[in-house]
Amino acid sequence: MIPTSESAIRTSFVNCTRGETKRLALPNDLATRPWDDLDFLGWRDPSAPQRAYLVAESDTRLVGVALRVAQQSGRVRRSMCSLCLTAHSGDGVALMTARKAGPEGRQGNSVGVYLCADLACSLYLRGKRTGGWRIQETLTLPEKIDRTKTALTAFLHRVAE
Repeated sequence: MIPTSESAIRTSFVNCTRGETKRLALPNDLATRPWDDLDFLGWRDPSAPQRAYLVAESDTRLVGVALRVAQQSGRVRRSMCSLCLTAHSGDGVALMTARKAGPEGRQGNSVGVYLCADLACSLYLRGKRTGGWRIQETLTLPEKIDRTKTALTAFLHRVAE
């Protein structure tokens, strides 16, 4: 992913009002993010842990979505991220829902996806973050990255349609 500015991030959101995008908490470490290893920029709001945000390059522009993190059931379980296919136990994977863009979103419609709770899918995929476990695959790293980007693009299209 190319390094992205605060203003580009704020204008990328498709499922937020202008006021919401002005108020959302951006990460403080944009300058030090490992941009070359990121397929998307994802973060949780430190002051509101049930809120998360995801910004990705889609087609020729940035697309951002605000996510709501579902409350965990408290059971110990193992779940797999829908994007990077990393399995985590406990609360390492969370159901995150995005309000749909446009009229459907104003009617309360949303789309959900299971994601790594820390939104570090790109780093797990590349082996740059430990934790969780990955199934043995014969795919190359570029093929895994392509699969992740395809799943991410499909999710973003479902939110924006």
